[in-house]
Amino acid sequence: MTPESTPVEIDIPAKLQALLRDVGPRWAASGSVAENVALMCREFAPVLARAPKQGVTVVPDIAYGAHPRQRLDLFAPDRSDSATKSQGLPVVVFVHGGAFVDGDKNKNDEIYANVLHYFARNGFVGINLEYRLAPEFAYPSGTEDVALAMDWVRARVAEHGGDASRVFLIGHSSGAAHAASYAYDPAFQPTEGNGLRGLVVLSGRVRADFDPANPNIRKVQAYYGTDASLLEQRSALSKVAADSVPTFIGFAEFENPLIDVHSLELASRIAKATGKSPRLAYLRGHNHTSLIAHINTSEDHLGREIRAFIDDILENEATRA
Repeated sequence: MTPESTPVEIDIPAKLQALLRDVGPRWAASGSVAENVALMCREFAPVLARAPKQGVTVVPDIAYGAHPRQRLDLFAPDRSDSATKSQGLPVVVFVHGGAFVDGDKNKNDEIYANVLHYFARNGFVGINLEYRLAPEFAYPSGTEDVALAMDWVRARVAEHGGDASRVFLIGHSSGAAHAASYAYDPAFQPTEGNGLRGLVVLSGRVRADFDPANPNIRKVQAYYGTDASLLEQRSALSKVAADSVPTFIGFAEFENPLIDVHSLELASRIAKATGKSPRLAYLRGHNHTSLIAHINTSEDHLGREIRAFIDDILENEATRA
């Protein structure tokens, strides 16, 4: 079971809360998504700069492959209790978004490190993953990089206090597409399986499509190619099966166009394949970017829900053992 959350003193300021209310309803207005993403990252950065980071050691830019973008940052909680130091901690691996052609594990000095600081503070070894981008590296390069990083986790995370048998993969936006493709598609996994205990899909573009409603259609084509006949088989949600890894799905009230639709389609496919609904979280008042940017503030609904999802899996496995 993961530890209870350490109290967080940093609230989302009233001015930023007002901005969320103002921007949300017009988040997806024509041509506004990229501008709004940048606005959220800019406004959350000074808030997250004051958020708690104590008790966490960060090892940046560890190579998991030969390409300069095949790097990860590792976040490990300081552990002074000799009774628990010998026990490996559960691991979360976070895959950022960026519409397949953009993004960085450090969007700025605070985002996306806030996600891993939060999990490290709550008893996990956290990994913030960088990967190659389109158009230079097209499908399935993102999924291949997740697979390569998972190889590194299996081989090396124990050196940093992590338990390679308790790994949870978290992806946001296009990063969720790469994460889910790895988690669901055996073609990208080693013969022994994906090595995951759970998958968290946050605002995931888990369906590849050329729908005109998607403002990032050209970026989708840069990664998946322009042959529409290949889109279904290349979509992460098309690989869901009865034995797919347990999945948590979260999305915001104000999303990039079609993200909420894709999230619910993924939930429906999982329910049909397994006979049971996956765990879901709908973040009222949040948008595609604040869904991630608010993590490690005093608003802890999403963080608690993800940790409860993980706890349930680990407790059920312990009971079966």
